[in-house]
Amino acid sequence: MAWISLLIAGILEVVWAFYMKQSEGFTRTVPTVITLVAMIISFALLSWSMRTLPLGTAYVVWTGIGAVGAFVVGIMVLGEPANFIRILAAALIVSGLVLMRVSSPQ
Repeated sequence: MAWISLLIAGILEVVWAFYMKQSEGFTRTVPTVITLVAMIISFALLSWSMRTLPLGTAYVVWTGIGAVGAFVVGIMVLGEPANFIRILAAALIVSGLVLMRVSSPQ
């Protein structure tokens, strides 16, 4: 259950990052509210998952999901550039996440 909670927390990190961008510096109300609500839930789920998962594992996986997810959303939704080096960097992050998962005792 901790891993599912952590996965959802990571997805919500992508949500709040996207809506933070859409808030235009917290000047737009609806994206700002979505950002704050998603942040609170994401942090709460991260905290809950840390009750059983090691701190380092939970935090790395959470930030990794957020980083790679925001990268993908940036390319697919916002039209950001996708070149070889950027994709390689994201692949390296994903490989680190996989290694953290398989090395975790949980």
